[in-house]
Amino acid sequence: MFVVESVCVAWFTLEFLLRFFNAPSKLSFARGPLNIIDAIAILPYYVSLVFDVGEEVQDDAVMGVGRGYLDKLSLILRLLRALRILYVMRLARHSLGLQTLGVTMQRSMREFGLLLLFVCVAVTLFSPLVHLAESELAPFAAAHPHHSFSSIPASYWWAIISMTTVGYGDMVPRSLPGQIVALISILSGILIMAFPATSIFHTFSRSYQELKQEYERVWKQEQHDEVFQYLTPDPNVFLGCLGLALDLDNPENWKLEHGTGII
Repeated sequence: MFVVESVCVAWFTLEFLLRFFNAPSKLSFARGPLNIIDAIAILPYYVSLVFDVGEEVQDDAVMGVGRGYLDKLSLILRLLRALRILYVMRLARHSLGLQTLGVTMQRSMREFGLLLLFVCVAVTLFSPLVHLAESELAPFAAAHPHHSFSSIPASYWWAIISMTTVGYGDMVPRSLPGQIVALISILSGILIMAFPATSIFHTFSRSYQELKQEYERVWKQEQHDEVFQYLTPDPNVFLGCLGLALDLDNPENWKLEHGTGII
């Protein structure tokens, strides 16, 4: 696996460097989101390689503060290795769907902010209500061995998973007032998710059509350039034919060249 990873990283590094050196503006290249992801995905391999070499040359007798320092470096190394999952993001360069998703998220930042605001307000509203219903209005529910609504902050988790209709089942309202609050929170979550989702869906559709048309335009332009390059004559041949055509008034040129069929 190390050999396969080394070959892949070497290929990615070469491609990244070639694109960097060929970029008209190095600053614009460095600011590109996909280029930043590429750099973050490539660098952990080299950092881990340096750390691995450093650990091999360390003396086994290192103890105390030195050993704790190495443990921290090992933790950082494991975190950097986890960033290798960003290799998957490189597919966005060749996937129309992933590019559409990125453009949609960029264009729908206001809708996502509005959705986050709605969720925060609803969570702040329903968490105290369910805590009040389970702990104050229903004492038998608070005495239940599996009672989880011990505080308002502890009820935030329940409000989020209920509004998103996930429902892990780790926190369950057992009283009638608590179940009524749960029902209202679930219905409110469905409505809150539906309002911005419509706008985001239309943005996704529009972005997909725009990117698809751009892909088709680029493809047609490339095909046109290839055909035009193929049909463009050699300048020397063109000038020769032009000179011959201008000399047709000379009767000596009114004959076929042997085996060519050209006047």
